[in-house]
Amino acid sequence: MRTYLTRTAGIAIVAALAASPAAADFADMEPVTLDLAHVVNEEDAFHVAAERFKELVEERSEGAVSVELFPNAELGDERTLLEGMQIGTVDMGVITNGPVANFVEEIAVFELPFLFPDRESAYAVLDGEIGQELLDELGRVQLKGLAYAERGFRNLTNSQREVREPADIDGLRVRVMENPVYTDTFRELGANATPMAWTEALTAMQQGTIDGQENPVGVIHSFNLDETQTYMTLSRHTYAPAIFVMGAAVWEDLPEAAQEVVLEAAREAGQHARDFNAEMEETQLEELRERGMQIVDDADLEAFQDAVQPVYDEYGAQFGDYLERIVDQLD
Repeated sequence: MRTYLTRTAGIAIVAALAASPAAADFADMEPVTLDLAHVVNEEDAFHVAAERFKELVEERSEGAVSVELFPNAELGDERTLLEGMQIGTVDMGVITNGPVANFVEEIAVFELPFLFPDRESAYAVLDGEIGQELLDELGRVQLKGLAYAERGFRNLTNSQREVREPADIDGLRVRVMENPVYTDTFRELGANATPMAWTEALTAMQQGTIDGQENPVGVIHSFNLDETQTYMTLSRHTYAPAIFVMGAAVWEDLPEAAQEVVLEAAREAGQHARDFNAEMEETQLEELRERGMQIVDDADLEAFQDAVQPVYDEYGAQFGDYLERIVDQLD
């Protein structure tokens, strides 16, 4: 399926490189094809980022590195993709931060509810020293964290009733990502929180075995969740990064020039996803309203924040000094 040159060992790509590789760097390189997988559809920001990554890599490597995209969970759910990267059956992917945290628990610090007040605050942390340190932590589990893309601020939808305060969530069966921080956050809010893969959640919503889910506006729009979910609350309860992740062995087998191209392309594609989400959100919300979704934009967010304080009490110590450093940076 793919071939590589002899491994270039011991070479680290630093955060900023002064010059791009020249065409001569790829003249004698045996062609490489990277399979890039994700679990959402072609309308989603993940696919927008993946397409941008493919374009940049192929252009800048003079075609020596090509990228084949596998959307719609064609190669498995996010946990399966990460496990595949570890053993070499999947090259790379755009993966939501929550499932990544099952492999490196410290990165779940970003999943704490109401941690980031706005996108700019999140970007400052992710693109700074803290974010890079956590990407580097993936190396200890045979993964290479390349760059942050974006899932976005997550919002609650359901098929039963308007949610304006925590009491309105009581008893709702809510799908959450397979991550204990999400599970405990919604249990504190009174929901029957049910961890499951996204592909399973879509079927569960259609069959009515769950009442709701939580995701950014872009996901709610691109998957037409208004067809099964009548109500959305703009809770923005968690900012969820996404990560361009590669199997460590695949990364190490790339020549230095190809590593440089891949790394920089991932960073630029991640920013492209952020720009796409920011540009599209208002349009997507308006289209959801036009399609009949009832959107609550004046929920009592302070009450929600108070209700989830036990999550900080339970998990804060698990993240080493990362939480304290993030809070200090945001102050």
